[in-house]
Amino acid sequence: MEDVLDVYQRPHDPARPVVCLDETSKQLLKETRAPIAMRKGQPRRVDYEYERNGTASIFMIFAPLEGRRDAIVTERHTAIDYAHALKHVADEMFPRAEKIVLVQDNLNTHKPASLYQAFAPQEARRLTERFEWHYTPKHGSWLDMAESELSVLSSQCLDRRIGDLATLRDEVAAWVAARNKHQAKADWQFTADDARVKLKSLYPIFPFKIVESAH
Repeated sequence: MEDVLDVYQRPHDPARPVVCLDETSKQLLKETRAPIAMRKGQPRRVDYEYERNGTASIFMIFAPLEGRRDAIVTERHTAIDYAHALKHVADEMFPRAEKIVLVQDNLNTHKPASLYQAFAPQEARRLTERFEWHYTPKHGSWLDMAESELSVLSSQCLDRRIGDLATLRDEVAAWVAARNKHQAKADWQFTADDARVKLKSLYPIFPFKIVESAH
């Protein structure tokens, strides 16, 4: 926890951008009857019945100090998909960065080894070296700012029926463009000093040693 909090206290360095990564899933739901369009004095109405149309995965990539994010929609959330998301970060989003400071949770696919499942060893090693790896602790995914960005995506874009992968990609891309246009950033205030006070129950307790006076 303190490792991640210390990363968030670093001054902004464009050569070493902090990038948070998280992922979520979205159930695709097709309408079984055509919705009734909105008209004056009446909202758009949809039937309560729907048809399940699979599940998609969304990788959220958030650079909180740059006010920049991207979201990659995939059919699955495998180690291969994760590896390609990292390649997108390294080669498309921050190709000139000296090192990308990566913050993510401890999901079993969120490891450098996933790069070796997707790419030849030389390429996997090149990508591994592009990142400085930091992990949130178990049950501490709230420390990953990409999780907060996913929450915004969910409330502003995903909180409705979306029937297919192509539509989901279009809707998510439009949301990303709007957020980036306004350069929505994150102002993280919680520090390691705060954690030692507010989360003191998580720290080990050391008994005080009583030293007798020489008198």
